[in-house]
Amino acid sequence: PIFVLPYAANTVLAYVAARVVHHLGVEVRRAHDLGSYRLDVLLGRGGMGEVWRASHRMLARPAAIKLIRRDTLARDPALAATAVDRFEREAQVIASLQSPHTVELYDFGVTDDGSLFYVMELLDGVNLETLVRKFGPLPPERVVYLLRQACSSLAEAHHRGLVHRDIKPANIYLCHRGMEYDVVKVLDFGIVKKAAIEDEPAVRVLTGANDITGTPDYMAPEIAMGAARVDGRADLYALGCVAFWLLTGRPVFEEATPMAAIIAHVQRQPIPPSTTTEFEVPAALDQIVLDCLAKDPEARPANADALSTRLAAISFARPW
Repeated sequence: PIFVLPYAANTVLAYVAARVVHHLGVEVRRAHDLGSYRLDVLLGRGGMGEVWRASHRMLARPAAIKLIRRDTLARDPALAATAVDRFEREAQVIASLQSPHTVELYDFGVTDDGSLFYVMELLDGVNLETLVRKFGPLPPERVVYLLRQACSSLAEAHHRGLVHRDIKPANIYLCHRGMEYDVVKVLDFGIVKKAAIEDEPAVRVLTGANDITGTPDYMAPEIAMGAARVDGRADLYALGCVAFWLLTGRPVFEEATPMAAIIAHVQRQPIPPSTTTEFEVPAALDQIVLDCLAKDPEARPANADALSTRLAAISFARPW
C-alpha cells in the first residue's frame, strides 16, 4: 500500500488542478467578454477597480475599460457603496466634459453579472509623474506648453461648477495622438466636487463637505483645512505644485510623512522653482508658480483661462 499512496496523491492533485484550471477558464472567458468589447490585457489593479486594454469587436478600436467586479463589491458592502458612487460620478462627469484635453468617455454600464464598467479612450503615452522620474525635469518652455493644455481641461470643468480636487502629475497624461505629440489629457475625476456658490447650500456637493480628499503633496490649503467652500482655484494651486514638479523634479515641500506635507502646504511659504533647478526659469514663470501657490485663493489667478493667458505671455527664444 505504501507504494500506492504517491499515485493516489498524484491522482487527487491532478483532479483538483483540473477543476481549478476549468474554473479559471470559465472566469477568463467571462472576463474577456464585456458587451461589444473584448478585454485583452490587464493594465492595472488597485483598490476596488481594474483597468483593461480592450478592443471593440466590430470597430477594432482600442479602448481602456475601468471595471469594478461584482465579487469585489460583495466583500465589503459599506465600502462598495462609496466605490460605486465614485465610479458612477466619475463616468457622468467625464461624459459631460468635451475639452480635447480631458480623457474621452465612450460608454458606461452594468454587465449581466452586476459588474460596473466604463469605456474610455486608450491613451498612448505616459503620465507626468513617470515622465519626470524617468527623464528628469523638463525645460520651462515645454512646461508652459503642457500647463496651458491642462488649463484648457480645467477651464471647462470649472465653468460647469466642478472642482477636480486631485490634480497631480500622475493624473495628467502626456500622449501621442495621430501626428501630434505632447498632447495633454487630464484623468481621474473620481473625487470631483461641485463648487458651492453663494445662493445654494454648501451641502449640495458630490462628496461630503467635511471630507479631506486628494494627494498631500498637491493639496490646496483650503482643502487641507476642510473649508466648506472650495472652488476651481484649489485646482490651480495643485497645478502650481505640478509646475514645480515638472521644473525641478521634486515636490514643493519635501516631507517625510503625508501629514507633514499637508501641514507644510498650510503653513510654509514655497521657494521659487528657479532656485532648485538646472534650467533657466524666466522670472515671469517663477512668479506665476508662486502666485498659484498662494495660501489665500484670492491671491491666485482668478481662473484657469487667466492662468493660461499669463503663461502664453511668457517669451521664449525657442517656444516649444
